[in-house]
Amino acid sequence: MKTKTLLVALAVGLMSSTAAIAGDVRVMWYSDGVEGEVIKDLLDRFMKENPGINVILDDVGYKVVQEQLPVELEAGRGPDIARVTNLKTLADHWLDLTPHIADPAYWQANFGDQFDWMRPDGSKIIPGFMTQLTLTGGFANKTLFEQAGVEIPGADATWDEWVEAAGKVQESQQLNAAIAVDRSGHRISAPIVSYGGNYIGPDRMPAPIDEGVKTFARKLVEWTETGRMNKETWVSAAGTTYRAGIDDFINAQVAYYYSGSWQTAALSGKIGGAFDWVATGSPCGTEACSGLPGGAALVGIKYTQNPEEVGKVMDYLAREDVVREFTERTLFLPAHKGVAAGALDFKTDDTNVKGALDVFVKATGQVHPNANALPAWKWATPIYGVLVTRISQVMAGELSIDDAFARIDEDIKAQVEAAK
Repeated sequence: MKTKTLLVALAVGLMSSTAAIAGDVRVMWYSDGVEGEVIKDLLDRFMKENPGINVILDDVGYKVVQEQLPVELEAGRGPDIARVTNLKTLADHWLDLTPHIADPAYWQANFGDQFDWMRPDGSKIIPGFMTQLTLTGGFANKTLFEQAGVEIPGADATWDEWVEAAGKVQESQQLNAAIAVDRSGHRISAPIVSYGGNYIGPDRMPAPIDEGVKTFARKLVEWTETGRMNKETWVSAAGTTYRAGIDDFINAQVAYYYSGSWQTAALSGKIGGAFDWVATGSPCGTEACSGLPGGAALVGIKYTQNPEEVGKVMDYLAREDVVREFTERTLFLPAHKGVAAGALDFKTDDTNVKGALDVFVKATGQVHPNANALPAWKWATPIYGVLVTRISQVMAGELSIDDAFARIDEDIKAQVEAAK
């Protein structure tokens, strides 16, 4: 579904006016693929079954959720429900749904494994549920590799081997670059872990950056300098702004794209039959071949004036049959234990999709403990932002790599101090 035509200013205004009318529930939503149209169908159905509750769906850009929503929450405002990925850092703003849902034990049994990802440390609240689980990983343009006569690297191939192979495709097919990597600290943290990186110190506070961070950061900078990686994805945005590299892959301008499982539906819908593509899992470093787990959550906002109605909407969307339909139509990996344990009939005829989902499911078994620890660690998101900002400045020629390493540590220390 096309994102509703909303100016950012309008979106901010909408989400800052927590619903005051009895029976109104405002939901802030963003979409990577087709999930916007799916959630609209489900909410329309809910309103027919519950005529006393009016659900208002604001389908906004991801940038609004990442950059504008936190500002509104800090001011004690916001929507009633929001779909978010910044789970831990903003956890103090989530509503405890426990007194407002029909069966907390059902929620605990089916969604409980991820509750710590989205609630304050030491808390036992039920803040919401994961709309899907995600895992970072790569995608290869199979058709381009075949046209170039280059073999797609195997399951144990390293990052260097992938870049070398994709570079041969780039030269043969005269592509803009060999690879694209999302401009995201979350995305690059998987390979950092695979090269031995660990952000978490013994005291659970941020540790000084280690050789794992430095090794992969140097590789990213080198690949942009040599033209193997699309530099514009990283240097055309400022600060912590997220920018995906998906368009270069969809337009067959790169041979390899590192992002994650949530892109599967978008790739299928936008590529169609233009070329064949495959998911690859995550390339290997020196220590692992790990992706980074995560996902988006649907959470209640504690500033709502209609918590009972919020609870009813959340109970409906968390129902096993509703989650199953959402999962099958969006082509997401389910976070609901009951749904994950049963058979799923993904709504697609695209053989590329079915193969990709199998690869991502298999790759969950290769996640390194250091990667598994990050979704529930409250300092992860701040570190992701610092890494993106400073590495981008090196790529743009504004800093040396050694200066960037020093400033990364300084920036992280400053964030810790500011939070005291």
